[in-house]
Amino acid sequence: MNPMLKIGIACYPTLGGSGVVATELGKMLAEKGHEVHFITDRMPFRLGQFHTNIFYHEVEVSDYYVFRYPPYDLALANKLAQVAKQEQLDLLHVHYAVPHAICAYLAKQMVGEHLKVVTTLHGTDITILGHDPSLRDLIRMAIHESDAVTAVSRDLMLETYDVLAIDKEIDLVYNFVDPRDYMTPANPQLRAGFAQPQEKILLHMSNFRPVKRITDVIDIFAAVHRQVPSHLIFVGEGPDLAKAVNQVKELGLTNRVHFLGKQNNVAEVIGLADLLLLPSEKESFGLVALEAMAAGVPTIGSEAGGIPEVVRHGIDGFLASVGDTQQMAAYAVQLLRDPQLWSDFSRAGMQQARMKFSAASVVEQYEDIYYRVVGNSQRLKPSVNM
Repeated sequence: MNPMLKIGIACYPTLGGSGVVATELGKMLAEKGHEVHFITDRMPFRLGQFHTNIFYHEVEVSDYYVFRYPPYDLALANKLAQVAKQEQLDLLHVHYAVPHAICAYLAKQMVGEHLKVVTTLHGTDITILGHDPSLRDLIRMAIHESDAVTAVSRDLMLETYDVLAIDKEIDLVYNFVDPRDYMTPANPQLRAGFAQPQEKILLHMSNFRPVKRITDVIDIFAAVHRQVPSHLIFVGEGPDLAKAVNQVKELGLTNRVHFLGKQNNVAEVIGLADLLLLPSEKESFGLVALEAMAAGVPTIGSEAGGIPEVVRHGIDGFLASVGDTQQMAAYAVQLLRDPQLWSDFSRAGMQQARMKFSAASVVEQYEDIYYRVVGNSQRLKPSVNM
């Protein structure tokens, strides 16, 4: 029997795949008896209500007048060290190399070598920041100084080796979903507020950054709607939101496109949809596709990054080249017009989400890594077969 661990988690607490995974992981670890301490500048949005074995520590940033910018990184490093000492943490699990792994490294220098650091790479820290010469060496150091490093997809793992030219072993640990969150049937009254029974609902959920190709989402929807009466639901906010609103107006689709902003209960919203649109230019994993699969909603997306590791083309979704909105629209129409094919894809996606990406198996992988770095080898086994 392995001892329960005291684990500190640092992540971005707002909307985004890394924050979702970090929060859900913490909740699952707490359910198994581990003591989990979230250390962030605000309450993670998926945490919400009280959970046994979960504690929250707020990072407070000094507003001392000589600072041109609030020194959040230093405040986080100091808070990580304080909590680690006060709560006698066994390890810190940080999500993103910048700034969290750097801050964890500083905290370890203050606390001592007995405090271990596990870093999970989620994408942007490698795919964008890793290409920045002013940050590349810092990210490389953060990875090398971590006691263990994980990546959420094989594509991201290989890109990390390529971009940073590192020799650090990286464990492949996919993102996951808790199937219990997606077992509630769709609310017919809520769905009726968006579409008539004979109409279809398409969904896109993201942070509206350029890499998400929001204009492609709208182009796909417009082509689909010309053949199959449909509505499009947007969930999220970001820099391209205004551009999306203007494009919708120009196409005369205002009454067909619904902007819901940020939503906490994404499972309920996903359950309303018939298809998810994910035409991204780059996705290190594509957590929203996995969430849709868990709800039985097929994905129409691009072949970018880690998406093909989640969505199986022709089995639980359709994928096309980045920017090929015509092909994506054709795939969408094919699925929406063929109830049997849609049902086959829906069942295949739910099964894949519950088998390959189940919370139980992924949490166990992380536990194995934790016990490995803290020196307990009783449960040591490979995290993935390369």
